[in-house]
Amino acid sequence: GAARIGFLTRRLLGSTPRRAELLLHGSFAATGTGHGTDRALVAGLLGMRPDDARLPRSFELAEAAGMELTLGRAALRGAHPNTVLLRVEDAAGKRLEVTASSLGGGRVQVCAIDGLEARFTGELPTLIIRNEDKPGQVAEVAGLLSEHGVNIAAMQLYRDRRGGLAVMVIESDQPIPEGMADYLRTLPGIVRCTYLNMGEAD
Repeated sequence: GAARIGFLTRRLLGSTPRRAELLLHGSFAATGTGHGTDRALVAGLLGMRPDDARLPRSFELAEAAGMELTLGRAALRGAHPNTVLLRVEDAAGKRLEVTASSLGGGRVQVCAIDGLEARFTGELPTLIIRNEDKPGQVAEVAGLLSEHGVNIAAMQLYRDRRGGLAVMVIESDQPIPEGMADYLRTLPGIVRCTYLNMGEAD
């Protein structure tokens, strides 16, 4: 689960992190070092799958790749015991904060992105859209997906406050057509659009 969280965070960032801060919560914090949770998270950030034989050497490989690591603990209110807060930054200065939990059996759930609630597993093609909280935004995105034959399997909506920033999490039955995420980023009111498809090659 920890390796999958790291890998998923790398995919959400869209590149290899140059810097990574890993703050372990609950059981992750209590047993993280002894059980290799920290090494598994770093392995995922480097692009390794959970069955990669190099996983135990992830710290060494991260150092060789020039990745700066900071390890610590965090007390996250109401979080699952196996939860981590990751703050990552790539060479171009792009930053991302992900809070995610390992649910057992290799299953994981992202709980928040950049401090805003956004719950998804990454098992289906997923669009994560940060937008201004104003009328018509959800309908416009859903309409575009429908026009391109994309069936929405699940949609979740979150916001920090009325009229502030909101997050759409859209899981679909089919991959999102190439170029659609780029187009969505150009729409008025869309602050950020991230597309996650774990089935694609890294």
